[in-house]
Amino acid sequence: MTPSPQNWTRVRRLDADRLSEELYARTGLRLTVEGPCPGGEVGAAYVRWPDGRRSVLKWRPDTRIEELRAGPLAVCDVLRAHGYPCPSTELALQVGHASVLVQELLPGTPVDRLDHEGLDRALALNEAQAGLLAPRAGIPPMPLYLLDDGPGYCLHEPLRRHSRRSRDLERRITALGADRPRLLTGRDVVHHDFHHGNLLWTGGFVTGVVDWDGACRGDRRFDLVTLRFGLHASEQAPGVADRLDDILDGLPEDVLRVSWAHMSLRMVDWAIRHFAPDEVGHWIDLAERRL
Repeated sequence: MTPSPQNWTRVRRLDADRLSEELYARTGLRLTVEGPCPGGEVGAAYVRWPDGRRSVLKWRPDTRIEELRAGPLAVCDVLRAHGYPCPSTELALQVGHASVLVQELLPGTPVDRLDHEGLDRALALNEAQAGLLAPRAGIPPMPLYLLDDGPGYCLHEPLRRHSRRSRDLERRITALGADRPRLLTGRDVVHHDFHHGNLLWTGGFVTGVVDWDGACRGDRRFDLVTLRFGLHASEQAPGVADRLDDILDGLPEDVLRVSWAHMSLRMVDWAIRHFAPDEVGHWIDLAERRL
């Protein structure tokens, strides 16, 4: 059962307090937990250092810190070297089965409603991700999971069991995956969860892009498909989604179709397992537009 928002906040607070004590025992650094970060599906909390500086404590269960260093953290190092507004990692430790990170707290607040200026900024950020990983061949490419399950997301069985529409959608996804590579390759940075809620904004400018936990190598245009699914979650400024749809219409079919299939599987599976039953059809409606 998915915890209620109140219980989820309490669980995150307990985890953050426990991890703060573990970090103190390991490093001698005392971080005071202020409270959970708003939103998101993974653990994150605001913490304060002894000198008063604030950071973000994040933890990922069933993840090895070596995997993060070889993938997402390496990607963020490349981004920051090119002036991209990506948070630095101030501390990274393995605590049992979980990877624990303390990351820079960037200024700004998340974008709740994307307008045309915000879309312009998002598109510029996406363009800035092009080709950055050309010299970093060791950073892993993005898996698509069109034929098999991802690690806790992109699960196929929930779609097979839920309804006729979701079963039909899953069949189309696997049929497409049977004729395509299992990886989305490329030389670009892929954020992997590039929606407007992960953009920090202040004074008319994007001051940060956060939640790089799934960052990898691939085709940056995948993130535009992710952004389109993010716009579907809530009402946006008039014309913004249509404008992004026009951009997607111009993408190469081999990029657009597999990216759309991946995001359709990801969001419909997540909606079935975590959202209210009447929300599932909302995501199937979007998925069926291009599948």
